[in-house]
Amino acid sequence: MKTKPEIKSEARGEISNDYFRAIANYTYDWESWLSPSGRLLWVNAAVHRMTGYWPDECLAMKDYPLPMIAPEDRARISAMMHQAKAGQFGNDVEFRAIHRDGSVRWMAVSWQPMYDEAGKHLGFRASARDFTERQKLRDQLRLHAEHLEQLVQERTARIAQLELHRRKMEKLAALGQLAAGVAHEVNNPLAGIRNAFALIKGDMSPEHEHYELLELIDREIERISSITHQMYQLYRPSAQHKSLLTIEHTIADVVSLLEPVAKQFEVQLEFHPAKRPTEITLPEGEVKQILLNLIRNAIQASPTGETVTIAVESTQLAVRVEVSDRGEGIAPETLSQIFDPFFSTKTGQPRQGMGLGLSVSRSLIEAMGGSIEVDSEVGRGSKFIAVFRKD
Repeated sequence: MKTKPEIKSEARGEISNDYFRAIANYTYDWESWLSPSGRLLWVNAAVHRMTGYWPDECLAMKDYPLPMIAPEDRARISAMMHQAKAGQFGNDVEFRAIHRDGSVRWMAVSWQPMYDEAGKHLGFRASARDFTERQKLRDQLRLHAEHLEQLVQERTARIAQLELHRRKMEKLAALGQLAAGVAHEVNNPLAGIRNAFALIKGDMSPEHEHYELLELIDREIERISSITHQMYQLYRPSAQHKSLLTIEHTIADVVSLLEPVAKQFEVQLEFHPAKRPTEITLPEGEVKQILLNLIRNAIQASPTGETVTIAVESTQLAVRVEVSDRGEGIAPETLSQIFDPFFSTKTGQPRQGMGLGLSVSRSLIEAMGGSIEVDSEVGRGSKFIAVFRKD
């Protein structure tokens, strides 16, 4: 039986030396062979591509490879070197290499001890691969995940806010049905009381000692009637026909109506119309009621001697009527409640209504497709902006 010829050990050594050195030199990863003490014996040409340093420079380098490692990662690589010198294995330890041009490359190093046939420790080899592009993708994925998480949190908060709003609307709707029914039922006996009272008042002489009380009763009946009317209008608004109106003329009419109130509170009304008359098609009665409520509230919020300013701004899509006062302003924690029915900041002011004016105003303007904006700061006054859409 023929046996395969045995290769001489010298030839085998030459083949190993030539071929294995070629393999190591043409390996894409950064290969290093180090002595048992950690001194660099050989490094392949890939080190130049990854770090900008040539193999000869690495061989002359003190504390190789630490000068090429980011300062934050040098302790990790030093620990790896100690493990390797102790004959331990390691795999995929990540670190950052600093290229000669200052750029940062992400690396992962693996190492293993080397022994000859007799079991003598020859040192260890280390192989570092560049995964900078993968790290960039990882960072992008992390940023996308953080952005997605932020969006989820925002959407969750928005859903919770909408749910609270829905519950609030359901409660208000139930309250509205009750309030509208009560207002309707109260109006019927109130009309009878008013008619009967008118007959009694008509038969009593103004010189009667209790005539002033009749005037007080008359005012209070009128106040009750106004409250029930606002309650009914808030929850069962009556549709009015639209007409072409000039907003400046409408504001002038409202200002004239409120002059006695302004005089009573010793407040000035100052109107700044737009440069050109602004025409818009809306239900004029409802527009007047909205402006009446906003301007009256501004008068009542103003200190004696101050001025309430009404200004008009017209854009292509809307007409903005700004009503500004220089009162105490509205606290942030209160601002979200001012449009709630029966909520009022006018504490200590007798006979100033039931807190329905802003609720009615918002209900009316939203039915027109508009809105009411508020800008207020404690100690600096408030600005209410009625936005009437032109379409």
